[in-house]
Amino acid sequence: MTPDTLPGMLLVDDDETFCEVMARAMRRRGFDVRMAHDAEKAMQLAETDAPEYAVLDLKLPGDSGLLLLKKLLEIDANTRIVVLTGYASISTAVEAIKLGAVHYLAKPVDADEVVAAFNLTEGNAEVSPASSPLSVDRLEWEHIQRVLAEHDGNISATARALNMHRRTLQRKLAKHAPR
Repeated sequence: MTPDTLPGMLLVDDDETFCEVMARAMRRRGFDVRMAHDAEKAMQLAETDAPEYAVLDLKLPGDSGLLLLKKLLEIDANTRIVVLTGYASISTAVEAIKLGAVHYLAKPVDADEVVAAFNLTEGNAEVSPASSPLSVDRLEWEHIQRVLAEHDGNISATARALNMHRRTLQRKLAKHAPR
């Protein structure tokens, strides 16, 4: 196959090392991969040549991965998009799926998992519910993520809505999501 006949993939992640490694793995799996490290560059690439597949990091410099997801689907509604994040939360997963992502995966993730996610056409009714409730720390994280999404990622507006100092909110957001 020549690059012209390979399915096009847009890989967007601000972690350049992760992006390079994932791009190499996806090329070995038969994709013509183009990379961007921010939403602006991703949009330039997509407007030039709309990808058939896209892998988006949720947290990007500038626009969030959710906003980018929406914009990519406006360019081509048939693009199959998988959202990746190291900051997984129920609220962002729900929003990603509602906006049109085919799947949402928490990092670390490998190329085979991403390819499998692209090929899923329906949900799995066999997934069992969690055996224990979420921790208080996790519930707080989920609530913050939901309010942040409601305020389009605006830290100051989210801090006001939560009646929390902006710097405190920034410290909480800089930490990894609790289990």
